[in-house]
Amino acid sequence: MTDPADTSTVQRSPGLDWAAERGMGALAEKMGLRWVEFSVDRCVATMPVEGNTQPVGLMHGGAYVVLGESLGSMAANLHAGPGRLAVGVDINATHTRSATSGVVTGVCTPVHLGRSITVHEIVVSDEQGRRCSTIRITNMIKDLPDAR
Repeated sequence: MTDPADTSTVQRSPGLDWAAERGMGALAEKMGLRWVEFSVDRCVATMPVEGNTQPVGLMHGGAYVVLGESLGSMAANLHAGPGRLAVGVDINATHTRSATSGVVTGVCTPVHLGRSITVHEIVVSDEQGRRCSTIRITNMIKDLPDAR
């Protein structure tokens, strides 16, 4: 099995290095997420359909949401900067198509980047470029307590 945080096949960037160093969390790794691009303005990751399906073979709606939340939360934390933490306070998803094979790609773009709140939209598409799900996540940014 390949390392989902392995970014050796994509163009390196400071944001991508930050994301790879931070990791994506056990759930996202288990589901096979892989970073492709990562910056404050745009984040992209892929996830295989295989292993993330409902019993009838369709991509599970919750899998789309895991991809969206992983992208949106990480993007909000990159925006928050050192000494601050972004935490999800709202997420919603509208599924408009069901992928049945291959890989889906999530593209995350900011709707609002504030000091205390961020909102991101994540569009998940299949390999034919057809939109499968649209996810919106709101994150609250807070200061981390001083380490003592």
